[in-house]
Amino acid sequence: MWFMFLMSWVALVIQIFVVTLSIAAGLYYLAELVEEYTVTTAKIIRILIVLTTVVYICIFLFEEFPLSVIVCGLGANISYFFLLKSFPYFEMSSVPLISGIGLMLLNHYLSFSHFSEVWYPFSEVLAFFTICLWLVPFAFFVSLSANENVLPTLSETQPRNTDESDVVSNYFRKKGKKYGLLSFFKMAHENVLPQRVKKQF
Repeated sequence: MWFMFLMSWVALVIQIFVVTLSIAAGLYYLAELVEEYTVTTAKIIRILIVLTTVVYICIFLFEEFPLSVIVCGLGANISYFFLLKSFPYFEMSSVPLISGIGLMLLNHYLSFSHFSEVWYPFSEVLAFFTICLWLVPFAFFVSLSANENVLPTLSETQPRNTDESDVVSNYFRKKGKKYGLLSFFKMAHENVLPQRVKKQF
């Protein structure tokens, strides 16, 4: 009896490890695709925003959800839409980014409050959170590394002095370390996973 109990915990740890590696590999692949196809990614995110908006309207028409959840979700979608104007670049102090994050957090709170008062099957709760609350922010999260290898333009950097008017050399001089999702996975790959050494004969 105790041996099977112990074996179930060992199997659970192995399963968590495998699932974590699979998610990391999938995120790495998605980050590679986003970095390669930025314009297509922006179009996909725009379609996701429109689909999420349609889902919110359908929920308003066919379900008995509080109006505050619907309005907050639609407001977050409007913020996400304005965030696409500067895609793949994100200003941390921009109004669309701050309002989008704030409305997303507020919508989580309102949704949790609603689901704690009204009973729904777990599959329906998970469907609502996945499609309405997590899909578009996850797409933006994966696309954070998209601006690392985009060629610099005049609109990207605004030179302060006349000495910094050379956009290309200024870009590579000030670029420094990368902090995107793809850079994190590359660093983890180089530091954690074992490296294969080719034998030379």
